Amino acid sequence: MHPPPPDAHGARASAFRAHVEPEIEVLLRVATTLTGSLPDAEDLVQETLIRAYRALDGFDGRHPRAWLLTILRHTHLNMHRRRRPDLVPDWSAVQGARPAFGATSAASAEDEVVSGVLREDVETAVASLDSRFRTVLLLVDVDRLTYAEAADALGVPVGTVMSRLSRARDRVRTRLLRTTVRRRSAS
Repeated sequence: MHPPPPDAHGARASAFRAHVEPEIEVLLRVATTLTGSLPDAEDLVQETLIRAYRALDGFDGRHPRAWLLTILRHTHLNMHRRRRPDLVPDWSAVQGARPAFGATSAASAEDEVVSGVLREDVETAVASLDSRFRTVLLLVDVDRLTYAEAADALGVPVGTVMSRLSRARDRVRTRLLRTTVRRRSAS
């Protein structure tokens, strides 16, 4: 295999800046929803970005978000299949390394307060959903993906996303209504 011509790197870097970099925030939100963990989401996004960079030569430039979400989904599935975790052979090699995506090691007092703002009732209602419904609800209502983008991220038809979202919203609404009625009758 021959190395790419010198200006191929420049073209690839330019395409990466134009098509991939604007979508990194969305990829991180979706990855966090899929993995349930910010560190795992950061790893997933990093691997997705590497794969996207390698595949840029075959990308036509149309629908970058859908293209990247497909890579993210496949990467997530491949990472999930791994049997053994990747271990760091020498911890001294990572001492003092900067966290990915500008993350800080400890949350500030302000972050602690803001994270507690979401009402416990809503959190409980969303957490009680079956994972199929909860994931769609989070992707569309929290991560602000379109139905098509959520469908790409999950590998399901758009109609399935719409149906699951409708059911998820209805179930959250019903649970919140029951909680409110219970509190009023207890007063």
